[in-house]
Amino acid sequence: MRPWETFFKERTKKIFTEKKYILDIGGGLRVVKEKGNRYDPTREWIRPYIEKVDYKVLDVVDTYHPDMVGNIHSLPLVDDSIEGLFAIAVLQHVEDPKQAFKEIHRVLAPGGYAFIYVPFLYYYHGEKGYYKDYWRYTEDSLRLLGKDFSKIEIVNVRGAIETWIKISPLGRVGFLNDLGYLLDRLTGKLSSKQTSGYNVFLTK
Repeated sequence: MRPWETFFKERTKKIFTEKKYILDIGGGLRVVKEKGNRYDPTREWIRPYIEKVDYKVLDVVDTYHPDMVGNIHSLPLVDDSIEGLFAIAVLQHVEDPKQAFKEIHRVLAPGGYAFIYVPFLYYYHGEKGYYKDYWRYTEDSLRLLGKDFSKIEIVNVRGAIETWIKISPLGRVGFLNDLGYLLDRLTGKLSSKQTSGYNVFLTK
């Protein structure tokens, strides 16, 4: 398992075992088929955790049957009302990232957790009629945007070589991604700032 995958799994378990009221903005966990436009069978390990908490999906449209319809710029929740929050592959699609971070901070209860994934070196992936693709994030920008939180942990998603392979036509060949990961490990590129994106864990 890659380091960023381990980080995702450990922090996701932490949210679901330590918190009860959890919001998934955009349905990025991709576990509940009925509440999103994508399903990822490799995430089925999350389902037993979901069934033990009050888990809600929020989306900007009602097309994919979320529990709530709302915009991350103005979340339809009172202050300090959510204990855990996911925003996976969401913040590149919002018009105002600073406002989005403020809203995440506002609705999280004191001591609440937020897990975020954002891209850096990644291909364009807007979806017509649903969302556009506005932003890419560096570690510096994430630390600035997350400055109001008491703690921020940031882990690279892919090293420089695997990132280059991923965004090229070679990325369609599975073993070449594995080769890129191996080369990143051997050359110390796993911690390179030239990364595909970031997994971020925030504590209010």
